[in-house]
Amino acid sequence: MAALVSCLGPIGSYSELAAKKLCPDREILLCKNFPEVVSALVTGKTDDAVLPIENAIQGGVLQNLDLMETEDVFAVEQTVIPIDHRLIKKPGVPLSAIERVYSHEQAIGQCSAFLGKYLPAAQCVFTDSTAKSVGLVDDRSAGIVGSHVRAEGLELSSENIANDKGNCTQFVRLRRREEGLPQRCRTVFFSAVCDHRPGSLLQLLDCFARVGINLTKIESRPIRGVYGEYRFFIAADGDLSDGKVRDALEKARSVCRTFRLLGAY
Repeated sequence: MAALVSCLGPIGSYSELAAKKLCPDREILLCKNFPEVVSALVTGKTDDAVLPIENAIQGGVLQNLDLMETEDVFAVEQTVIPIDHRLIKKPGVPLSAIERVYSHEQAIGQCSAFLGKYLPAAQCVFTDSTAKSVGLVDDRSAGIVGSHVRAEGLELSSENIANDKGNCTQFVRLRRREEGLPQRCRTVFFSAVCDHRPGSLLQLLDCFARVGINLTKIESRPIRGVYGEYRFFIAADGDLSDGKVRDALEKARSVCRTFRLLGAY
């Protein structure tokens, strides 16, 4: 049976672009939502899975950070995909006739300035992916998709409509944790829960500062069921083969209530 990689569909999604880049020799299994992407990997239906975890404008893709923490998976490779959003609609339909705009929640947020200026009365309807909006376009609605999307009978705007033309999204390739962790990497990614007391986060960060390890990402998420307390998703420059990095991670583990390695890539 051919090796498979799961990612968010349908055809034309940014996730499919990332999967083709990260797994050029894999056949692609397109999924309806992100939990299904991860489930396909965990259950052995696919050998790899590809998820977006951070956008340059909107920050962490929180649902996927949660999935990486709760499922038995591990990130082993990353890539960055430029985000070039275009409005897709039927030819000849004026913007004044558009009553609804379909796309993924992140894409709609990333195009808020264009929507506010040119389609202020249009209802924004979230879909599971940008590409899924293609099938919903009619004489009174439009979608937001990537510039790479082509659909018969529809036209793309001539320019990128995103707020930030330099926007991009980080995607990671996941493997099952049981297959073992990479020992060589440039970035270590982990989640941590500190004690709810003054200075506990500082104590965690100091484990890395003392030995000169740079932290490139810190994202907080509420702890489910515990209002006012948070867990942190942290990325650090470093190689797991480096004793200094391993020691810092073990020290961090010792000062945290919970600690889990999520990736090395």
